[in-house]
Amino acid sequence: MTHRIAFQGEPGAYSHEACRDARPEMEALPCTTFEEVIDTVKTGKAELAMLPVENTTYGRVADIHRMLPQSGLHIIDEAFVRVHINLLAVPGASLSDVKEAYSHLVLLPQCATFLKEHGIRGRVSPDNARAAREVSEVGDKTAAALASELAGDIYGLDVLARHIEDFDNNTTRFLIMAPEENRTRRDNGHGMITSFVFQVRNIPAALYKAMGGFATNGVNMTKLESYMVDGRFTATQFYAEVEGHPDDPAVMRALDELRYFTNYLDILGVYPAAITRHYE
Repeated sequence: MTHRIAFQGEPGAYSHEACRDARPEMEALPCTTFEEVIDTVKTGKAELAMLPVENTTYGRVADIHRMLPQSGLHIIDEAFVRVHINLLAVPGASLSDVKEAYSHLVLLPQCATFLKEHGIRGRVSPDNARAAREVSEVGDKTAAALASELAGDIYGLDVLARHIEDFDNNTTRFLIMAPEENRTRRDNGHGMITSFVFQVRNIPAALYKAMGGFATNGVNMTKLESYMVDGRFTATQFYAEVEGHPDDPAVMRALDELRYFTNYLDILGVYPAAITRHYE
C-alpha cells in the first residue's frame, strides 16, 4: 500500500519540498486548495496533510488558523523549509536572455534586488511551481520562473541563478496533520509543543487573566494570535502555542486556569518540536 501525504500546489511547490524533506518515504499528493488537502485526508485518499502556517518574511498564511479547528485533523508534527528562490529557464537559455520572470505574488518582492540588477521584469503567476511548468511548456528563452530547485528538476529547467532571495533567513513553517491525535510521545530532547485555540469569556480583563496561569506556572507561550470568528467583531478567537505537554503538571495547571476564563478551548495537537526550530 502506498502511503500519501497531501499538499496544496503543483509538483515542485515548496509545500512539495516540505513533504519530501519530512516524509521522504511517502508519496506526495498535490491538491488545488487547502480545503482539498484536508478533505483528501478525511476521505482516506491520503494519510497526512502538509499545511503551511507562517513564513518569516510575509507572516502567517491567510485562513489556515480558521481552518484548523474545523478540519477534524490533529497536528502531529511540524516542519521547516528554508525557502531558496532560484531563477529557472529552459535548457540553452542564459541569464542575459531572460527578460521576464514569473512567480507567486509573495515571492517576486523577495527577489527585487536581483531582478532590478539584471533588468528582469517580474510577472505574477498563481503558483511558483505552475510558473516553472508553464515556462517549460512554452519553451521561450526570454521567460524564466522563480521557484525551487525541485521544480526545476521536475520540469526539466536549468538553474541560471541560485538562492537569489534578498533575505537569507526566509523560512516557512508547516504543520503535519493526521486524522488521529498522538499524545503518547514525549520530549525528544528538543521539547514538546502544544497548539490550541480558545475564546475568552465576555468579562473584563478576561484575556489578561487567562494568560496569567501560564506566567505563574512558568510555561513559555511561543505564539498567541487573534482572529475574528464568522466575520463578527465581538467574537475573537485566539490561536496559541506553548512549550510542554498537557500532562506536564505546570501545563496542566495553566490550561485548567485558562478553561476558567474561556467558553471554548480545543487542543489541536501535541507534538515534538522540530530539531530545526531553534536554528531557522
